Amino acid sequence: MASDLRNQISAVEERLRLAMLASDHKVLDELISAELVFTNHLGQLCGKQDDLALHRSGILKLHLLQASEPQVQADAQLAVVSVRMAVAGSYDGAAFSEDLRYTRVWRRSADGKWQIVAGHSCRVAA
Repeated sequence: MASDLRNQISAVEERLRLAMLASDHKVLDELISAELVFTNHLGQLCGKQDDLALHRSGILKLHLLQASEPQVQADAQLAVVSVRMAVAGSYDGAAFSEDLRYTRVWRRSADGKWQIVAGHSCRVAA
């Protein structure tokens, strides 16, 4: 994979991480496809509007998103990212801390922008 492509994917991953930490729903709206299919670590299926609503409402507040063990497979149109993430924050006022692994599928749109079209997260066993 060309280093330019790897740099593009690393940049959108970092932009996503920062937007999640800040609950920046405007940036999240740009990065998440309207067609998103995401399965969270509880097995629940979520779409783009579900994700944006959590951030807009303040129900989900993230304080830590620390990435490790990134793996990227990509071509000019699609990228698959697997990353381990230490996640901490609060959900509806209750604090949580998780060790999760995310898999995200990014697709390049006709205007050249990368968006997440699918994803999955799971807990990492101790």
